[in-house]
Amino acid sequence: MSEERNTDAIDAVVGAWRRERPDLDLTAIGVAGRLGRVAMLTTPMVEAVFAKHGLKQGEFDVLAALRRSGKPYTLIPSELSATLMMSRAGMTSRIDRLESAGLVERALDPEDRRSFRVTLTEHGFEVVDAAMTEHTENVAKLLSPLGEDLGVLDASLRRLLTSLES
Repeated sequence: MSEERNTDAIDAVVGAWRRERPDLDLTAIGVAGRLGRVAMLTTPMVEAVFAKHGLKQGEFDVLAALRRSGKPYTLIPSELSATLMMSRAGMTSRIDRLESAGLVERALDPEDRRSFRVTLTEHGFEVVDAAMTEHTENVAKLLSPLGEDLGVLDASLRRLLTSLES
């Protein structure tokens, strides 16, 4: 099977560096540049799906964390912060916006009166499920040019993330 050679914007950058510094192996620079460019190009397309559902990316992330936690779709703010790797202050403002929109409810934690629980409302459940369905379809479409290479890329990126996060 012959491998098709496409060129992209990163090829010009790497090519210029190869001309100037032929002593360097620039393979990793190309990969890192492409990862960044893919993120830059796909982010607006991903955000557009969330916007159709009245959400920003961060709000979707909170709703999705609650939804995938399973019944009763309830977490305390510190669990949400840890899951989404963000500050508690940032989490509070997201929860405030989601509560104002009727997507989550807050109630005192009966086990710890100093804390409260955040629960997905029925409306929040419907919104996050619809957004997740469309998000999944959108990302699959965006990555469809990879075909059967998608699994190889997934495994490679998992290995990289595991190394970087340890």
